Amino acid sequence: MAKSIKNDLSPGQREELFRILKARFEKNMNRHKGLEWGKIQAKLEANTEKIWSLSEMERTGGEPDVVGQDTKTGEYIFYDCSAESPKGRRSVCYDLEGLESRKEFKPENNAVDMAAGMGIELLTEEQYRELQKLGKFDMKTSSWIKTPAEIRKLGGALFADFRYGNVFVYHNGAPSYYAARGFRGSLSV
Repeated sequence: MAKSIKNDLSPGQREELFRILKARFEKNMNRHKGLEWGKIQAKLEANTEKIWSLSEMERTGGEPDVVGQDTKTGEYIFYDCSAESPKGRRSVCYDLEGLESRKEFKPENNAVDMAAGMGIELLTEEQYRELQKLGKFDMKTSSWIKTPAEIRKLGGALFADFRYGNVFVYHNGAPSYYAARGFRGSLSV
């Protein structure tokens, strides 16, 4: 994805994004107890590339929200908090190798490259489980999660969802894709 557009949010677009993020932040205080929006916005304003990444998370249906603060770095952590896997990121293989290995019916993209192009990281299994403590997500969909190298070398990839009151982590071939499977990301600012 073109890096040059990362700084291309107009002041109006930036203002609208901040309005959306602040409203979501205030509506979901259980996700970030003890944090203040003003400090988060100030940190964002100092980093236009991260603003662009949040804008991409929002544009693709992720509904990003602050889920905590790293005690070592002081960075604020955003996760995609949409109820279901983001609509603008579904029907994708796990990674480029998986996509290229498909003989037919190739999807348009893959989760790993889409995330990198947006400047975000796929959620790890641990992060996915942390997210599920903040609400109920992926009750009808599923999300690719960062797959350990040893599993990926064997052709597999991991995804997770929430069913029957529990988080389930499954495996699938990396070339697979489904209309109800996308990916969730994280961004540290």
